[in-house]
Amino acid sequence: MNRVISFLLSLLMGASAMAASTNEKDIFAVETRDVGYYFTVNARGQVLQQYMGKKINSLNDFKYMKDYGYDRIRLQDRELYTTFGTGNVDLPALQVKHADGNLTTQLVLSEVEKKQLSADVIQTTIKLKDNFYPFYVDVVFLAHQASNVIETYTIIRHQESGAVVVRKAVSSNISVTADRYYLTHFYGEWSQEMTEVEEELNLGVKTIESQKGVRTSTSEHPTFFLSLNAPATETEGEVILGSLAWSGNYKLQFQYDAVNKMYVQSGMNDFMSDYVLKAGESFETPKFIYTYSDQGKGQASRNFHKWARDYGYYGGREIRPVVLNSWEGAYFNFDEKTILNMIDDAATMGVEMFVLDDGWFGNKYPRDNDKQGLGDWAINKKKLPNGLKPFADRCKEKGMQFGIWVEPEMINLKSELAEKHPEWIMRSPNREDLFLRNQLDLDLSNPQVQDFCFDVVDKTLTETPGITYVKWDENRHVENFGSTYLPAQQQSELWIKYVQGLNKVYERLRAKYPNVIFQACASGGGRSDYGTMKYHNEFWASDNTDAESRVKINWGFSNIYPANAIASHVSHVPNHQTKRVIPIKFRFDVAMAQRLGLELQPRKLDSTETAWMHLAVPEFKKIRETVQLGELYRLLSPYKGITTAKMYVSENKEKAVLFTYLLDHPSRGKLSFVKLQGLDPNKQYRLSEVLPKDQDQTKWKKSASGKVSKVVCKANGEILSGAYLMNVGLTLELKYKYDSFVLALEEVK
Repeated sequence: MNRVISFLLSLLMGASAMAASTNEKDIFAVETRDVGYYFTVNARGQVLQQYMGKKINSLNDFKYMKDYGYDRIRLQDRELYTTFGTGNVDLPALQVKHADGNLTTQLVLSEVEKKQLSADVIQTTIKLKDNFYPFYVDVVFLAHQASNVIETYTIIRHQESGAVVVRKAVSSNISVTADRYYLTHFYGEWSQEMTEVEEELNLGVKTIESQKGVRTSTSEHPTFFLSLNAPATETEGEVILGSLAWSGNYKLQFQYDAVNKMYVQSGMNDFMSDYVLKAGESFETPKFIYTYSDQGKGQASRNFHKWARDYGYYGGREIRPVVLNSWEGAYFNFDEKTILNMIDDAATMGVEMFVLDDGWFGNKYPRDNDKQGLGDWAINKKKLPNGLKPFADRCKEKGMQFGIWVEPEMINLKSELAEKHPEWIMRSPNREDLFLRNQLDLDLSNPQVQDFCFDVVDKTLTETPGITYVKWDENRHVENFGSTYLPAQQQSELWIKYVQGLNKVYERLRAKYPNVIFQACASGGGRSDYGTMKYHNEFWASDNTDAESRVKINWGFSNIYPANAIASHVSHVPNHQTKRVIPIKFRFDVAMAQRLGLELQPRKLDSTETAWMHLAVPEFKKIRETVQLGELYRLLSPYKGITTAKMYVSENKEKAVLFTYLLDHPSRGKLSFVKLQGLDPNKQYRLSEVLPKDQDQTKWKKSASGKVSKVVCKANGEILSGAYLMNVGLTLELKYKYDSFVLALEEVK
């Protein structure tokens, strides 16, 4: 044993001596304002990851580690983009079959190129090449200085004599070192999206993946927190927050080895996805977005939110309108009068956007249920003899905007489109069709289908110029795999080419309609990924509109998305999904913490609810800017107790809004307590309850929507310092299940 140790030490000393004499150009970094990712180049020309975390000001400090990894001594190193078959026995980032059949690849550094893309963004491209074949991999980093967020992706190309088959190519291949690792990830199902779970990782490989094909996040979500050494809280601990910007199959893998290294890979799923790459062509992976925080999960989320508003989703710094969507208010059963009445009623409440959901199209096969009509995007003449124009005109007359629901990627077999173009349908040869929700997927790898999807939306918007909002839905995953467009030897490319084709449609629509609001919807929150959101203004978080359920669902999404990206609606009781009866105030208080909307038929509301609507919507608009554009602080988790609280603070710290909810009956006499965050300790703030429960009590009588109590926040009307609110805190007067209040704070100058 002593001889082994002496041998290892001699090698290490030799490596250190070599490193000390090397050129410093072989040490380089990707850096934001506060975060750094550092690399060295060893004697073999391999790029090694040395550290990722808080920024190190002296790059030269890494010189002594430069050749660690030579002769496979694994201490602080990890190859930047690991390959199969040349010494690596861990997860490879890249697996290809070269033109001559060789399955191995060895990458060495060719060049490091840096570009200042803007005052905020520095691009670093680490160019790698195989040491034998004309095969090239560019690993690209976009370092966002202000937000401390890094985007990374890879570009693969070659000049070999024949085609290369790409079998695996990840977007990121990050190596970190800690004593212990704790993974927070998100899972669920339809109506139960973004459930949060945390687990300690043990030796081996933890995999989170989706094989559903055309949407990412109905069940699992391509997002995670990785806490280093100990579970991170909202305010303390080292944590990496990462999310993959891809709308199809994905895989996140976490390999924990015997010497305390963690290898994190994120990218497109390699499941049944061999991709044939011809000479001269390039293959680009989706972007992986990540940040590091040594101040807990809350700061990591705020980093993401800051980045997202400028780069992650469309119109990220815009205020969203208050929406009334027709689905739960009318379903398929409506005519022109029904919709006009809903528009009129919405206008009196202060609603700014009316959206007509499913059921407005189809003639030979009218869309009166979910069994027929998908694909036939002609206005139903029987149901709407005057088309959509009367709705757009009425909205304009009432000072509102008008929106429409579409599902261009889907088809019912009972449709004129299926009769005319059966070859456009994604199907498994020699197998019977399997149905989910009576519908099948169109094949977006086919350029003709891409044109069709574009034309569906383009024609609808052109024929009714008043439409300024499109709810784009997608209600099934792939169960019938197969493309009549792709040749036999390229069938495995369908998973990738579908998403690429869909993105082409989005790009065309965005170019022609830059000012239309697009909402991403897929059986609820099935497309809440940054691949989709690059082209969308907001997403529908869940078909579950129950306020109690939405507390956790919205909490989960808040980890990666700002409030104005998350659509949250007030709906009828008993709730259509859970049958729960929840007071109207609680329903509003929950929905107001995101992009507020209504999902109901105004004429089915009782008098208490109707009066509350007329009061609440205008009051929400007073706090909307702070909520939708402010910095989020999650204070009390719904996973840690029966009381939950979160708050938004304006960038100048002059305003804030606190939301608190009681999800169950507390112990007798026990009140919750919270310390606020993010305020200026030197400022004085006036506290004003938004929609207090005793406001004009004559209006609020017991009804089907629940009893409205007389509890009022005792801090209402007080002037308190930021220092007091953050260090002493507030007692929350929440005594009964579904008690809630919203508190607005404004600086007193």
